[in-house]
Amino acid sequence: MDHVQERSEEQIISRLLELENAGQAERRVELDGEQFIALIHDPDNDRGYVLKHGLDETEGAEIPPGTEFWDYPTWTEATTAFDQLVAESKGEGAVVVAEDSTEGLGDSETSGAEVRDQYSASDDDLLIDVDEEPAGTE
Repeated sequence: MDHVQERSEEQIISRLLELENAGQAERRVELDGEQFIALIHDPDNDRGYVLKHGLDETEGAEIPPGTEFWDYPTWTEATTAFDQLVAESKGEGAVVVAEDSTEGLGDSETSGAEVRDQYSASDDDLLIDVDEEPAGTE
């Protein structure tokens, strides 16, 4: 007997957005017009999903308008559907802005120190003024 509780469409979309925002999308494409298509594997039910949505302006309070998802019993089917949806979007005139985009993911928190990656072109710390004399050296 299957004891898995059926989830509503809204619960599934919320779960997929949660996984995507946590960086769990296997592939993600940003289209012009702030539209995103993501390929997501849900480890809870072992299904593959394709999620298409706009930018979340409400920081998770509401599902973005026009959000759609498709679920597949196998990863191969989900991957094929993802590739088809991206190709269809291009065929309809949508421009792929970025493959594996991280635009719009996660929290919108911006306070705190700026983090530079290890491959930064500059070794200078922008918060230290090298022209200033240290205190007490005059």
